[in-house]
Amino acid sequence: MRKTLSDVFEIEKKEAKIIDQNTSDYGVFKDKELLDNLRNKVIQNIIDNDVPDSEFLTEYINNEIDEALEGYDLSNLERGHIFNLIENEIHGYGPITELLDDKNITEIMVNGPDKIYIEIDGKVVKDDSVSFINDEHIIRTIQRMIQPLGRTIDISNPMVDSRLKDGSRINAVIPPLSLNGPVLTIRKFKKNLNTMEDLLRMGTLTSYMARFLDAAVKAKLNILICGGTGSGKTTILNVLSGLISNDERIITIEDAAELKLHQEHVITLETRNMNYEKEGEVTIRDLVINSLRMRPDRIIVGEVRGKEAFDMLQAMNTGHDGSLSTLHANGPKDALNRLETMVLMSGIQIPVIAIREYIEKAIDLVIYIERLQDGKRKITSISEVYNLKDGEINLKEIFGFKQKGLTSTGEVNGSYVMYKYIPKVYNKIKSKGIDDIDDIFENIKNDIEKSKKIKEEVKETDKKTKTKKK
Repeated sequence: MRKTLSDVFEIEKKEAKIIDQNTSDYGVFKDKELLDNLRNKVIQNIIDNDVPDSEFLTEYINNEIDEALEGYDLSNLERGHIFNLIENEIHGYGPITELLDDKNITEIMVNGPDKIYIEIDGKVVKDDSVSFINDEHIIRTIQRMIQPLGRTIDISNPMVDSRLKDGSRINAVIPPLSLNGPVLTIRKFKKNLNTMEDLLRMGTLTSYMARFLDAAVKAKLNILICGGTGSGKTTILNVLSGLISNDERIITIEDAAELKLHQEHVITLETRNMNYEKEGEVTIRDLVINSLRMRPDRIIVGEVRGKEAFDMLQAMNTGHDGSLSTLHANGPKDALNRLETMVLMSGIQIPVIAIREYIEKAIDLVIYIERLQDGKRKITSISEVYNLKDGEINLKEIFGFKQKGLTSTGEVNGSYVMYKYIPKVYNKIKSKGIDDIDDIFENIKNDIEKSKKIKEEVKETDKKTKTKKK
């Protein structure tokens, strides 16, 4: 853990060299006073004086530090740390600059000047090493982050949802919508989780599951990825999208472009919010409808949230196979129920049974990913949409993860299972000339054949016994 400002700069009274202790405003170093003095005074002076030259800027900052820290004998390390704080304000994103650069941090949550939380390895902890001066300082940092994106945040537009240049997603809410002051949430994405091998290394799935999903994507099955907030849906979507052939035309549709595809023929579409005149909004539904006119081989919707669900299902049912999307849900069955609700939200007058038939024909696989108690993310279910019976959509699980409990160290104790069942989608995969997964289901086939043979032998024995009795 990084040292707090107090840890770095706290000077014991016996060692502190205060030139004029009676007139000193600080006494022993106090974080808020120091930050307030440097960040507010120096930054504001630079803004007021419009200092453009980097060399002069460095000299100017040093002079301001000398004036602000008059009365203290600081080491080069301590002075360098103070300088970095100011430089982060000018060239970076203030107090959270180092958090953004830390590859181990996946989420940054600012709930207030002194309430900053981070997620590391799936666990959320409070970080006392950084702080803002006040609410205005947080808002200024937010504005600095979103300004290059062409976005703004103020009383008229008190909420923003966008992405940074590195792909991280930023969400900010300020008063009057947020009653506790400005709230900033930044979701970072680990750049080392780009391939199936990375997921295998992290224990997110097994090799059999990886090979099955690879075959499913290449066979152009329609796949829905579901899970809770921060469970890793976008990461899985990104990995599966990367398995698509390089000669296919891929169109991605997202609220904030987060997918990082490396194929040559990729078209990235992003929604647009309303302007100040309440005009110019372009929704995911608008982009889905438009994408159908763009001759797509694959349509990838970053997240299905509302009315676009109907148009996506319609695309899947009209020849656009191999579509991928994510959806917030608490399980595979819940995902289909939510999808049904979203179609009803579109306002189109369709009987519920017709919607379920639409879903049953459109979706082939439902992948459910969870963030478990120990912070690890695992695909806990891969199910196929089996059939529609008695007006209900039936799912059958192909792979699953069964949790048994927790170890003494707090890690989840469980194991992956593969059910003794030959999925219907296996025949779809085979029909596309893909036989890479035959060995996965070979043992199951043999077990099923043995079971049938045993049943036939039992029946034959029963017949002979009945005949003898007669």
